[in-house]
Amino acid sequence: MEGSAQGGKAFGLLKSHQEEKLNSINEAFLTDPQYAEEEDLASKLEMFKQKYMEFDLNDKGEIDIMGLKRMLEKLGLAKTHLELKKMMAEVVGGASKDTISYHDFLNMMLGKRNAILKLILMFEGMGKEQEQKEVGPPRRKTFSDLP
Repeated sequence: MEGSAQGGKAFGLLKSHQEEKLNSINEAFLTDPQYAEEEDLASKLEMFKQKYMEFDLNDKGEIDIMGLKRMLEKLGLAKTHLELKKMMAEVVGGASKDTISYHDFLNMMLGKRNAILKLILMFEGMGKEQEQKEVGPPRRKTFSDLP
């Protein structure tokens, strides 16, 4: 794709449109009695929104399997297609959907179940706070590491 100004502008517009949509979902969550007990809900929702927007969202503003794959690769956690499908099923509650909507995403992040994706994102978030470089499992030892 060429980096034309038009494309950039359209992309910026798409992003701000997506953000508006996410903001309105956040609003709904803020008034949801189910989450009334949640501490710092507004700041959590803001954080989750930023995190969600780090994914490559499809034209509907949802995370599809490629978006999930790219995000995990960015975090140094490449997954197989099957693992990705499992992770998605876990987030959307076993439904055979091909995307994770922001609603699904928030339900996962605020829910009681520890979905793998949630653990990865929480861990990654904590890693950022402590400014740690080591994320994920320890590096595999290679022959050059041997004494």
